[in-house]
Amino acid sequence: MSIASHVSFVLVAYNEPWRADQLCQLVRELRPGARVLPVNDGHAALTTCKRQVPSLLIADGELDGLAGVELLRELRRQPATQRLPCVLISERTDAASVRAALPLTPAAYLGKPYDLDDLRQRLDKLLPHSAGRASRRQREPANTLGGFLERMRQNNRGAPLLEEVQAALLRLQACDQDLGELDDLLARDPQVTARLISVASGIDAHQHIQCHSLSQARQCLGNKRSLSLVAELAMQHNARLAEPRLVTLAGQLSEQALRTANLAGWLARQLQLDVELCYTAGLLCNIGELALLRSLQDWLDSGGELAEPTLRRTLRERAAGYGSALRTQWRLPLGLRQVISAYYALGAGVLSREALVLNLTRLLLELPAATAPASLAEERTVRLLRLDPDLLARAPLGRTAHD
Repeated sequence: MSIASHVSFVLVAYNEPWRADQLCQLVRELRPGARVLPVNDGHAALTTCKRQVPSLLIADGELDGLAGVELLRELRRQPATQRLPCVLISERTDAASVRAALPLTPAAYLGKPYDLDDLRQRLDKLLPHSAGRASRRQREPANTLGGFLERMRQNNRGAPLLEEVQAALLRLQACDQDLGELDDLLARDPQVTARLISVASGIDAHQHIQCHSLSQARQCLGNKRSLSLVAELAMQHNARLAEPRLVTLAGQLSEQALRTANLAGWLARQLQLDVELCYTAGLLCNIGELALLRSLQDWLDSGGELAEPTLRRTLRERAAGYGSALRTQWRLPLGLRQVISAYYALGAGVLSREALVLNLTRLLLELPAATAPASLAEERTVRLLRLDPDLLARAPLGRTAHD
């Protein structure tokens, strides 16, 4: 995101997306029209400050990548940011930690959880008054569920991890985990798959190598780096849902993702196509719904309410946007994104056979229980693939599709 050189802004660097949103809204409440930029890791915060010095930095002491104190230390080494006002919010409130931060001259050092009224008073003194002169048309939407979700859409951390993966990681830490079991679990988790592919593709970008599957990503990253990334995902706030309705929905969506992946992989194998690509695309088809559930948990954690009709309508109306934003944000390989998109609809351009397989997977899974797969024989996808009707009849529509 570029920042116009003439516009002052407040940078909020915070690990927890809903806390970052709360802080952004607090700044806008105090200075209507103020430009506020959220980031969720220390390196991104440092890069942003080097590009343009903000009017104020609000930093999480426990930032990913570069912790708050280290971020402030790096900023104090740069002439342009030596006097940058910084509010540091940390869970480390012991005397030694506070003394270590004092030479870096933070404008305030607050403990977690911060007192909102106290923080409001401190920010009111630190924020430049000129930040409130912008037009009303520049204000963010009201603090409603819709406004919150729209802000989170571009700043969400993806899907929650499967409960089985969380439990397996705990056993691994206790040296009571079979690595073969963990490998199987990771291959079923959409969040793990998407994140490792994203990181691996970034590493290999200069070599024009694209990872389309978890196994390819793990081969690129190595076992140690892969497990480290999975552990980081598990430690993120809200990696595990708490609200019972959301937990139930996440379980259903995860089962649906696995069913889709298994069927897509089976079809690809029968047609001698890229099995790993089709399996991965199937597993990631509904990652938007899962990511949305995680943001809804954040909404509830921030004190919001969520009626059942609102929950269902939100999933129906916003899941696609969340999925698209997440796949773009994580820079998943274009070929993988195109195959995922084909699950929902076929475009007008040239289609790969793998894309057709994903579209066929949806058609098969959406068949009413009493309808035979052979009824799809005249569908455009089936005709383009030139499928043998017997293959449709043999298509395994249950969880055993990978057998």
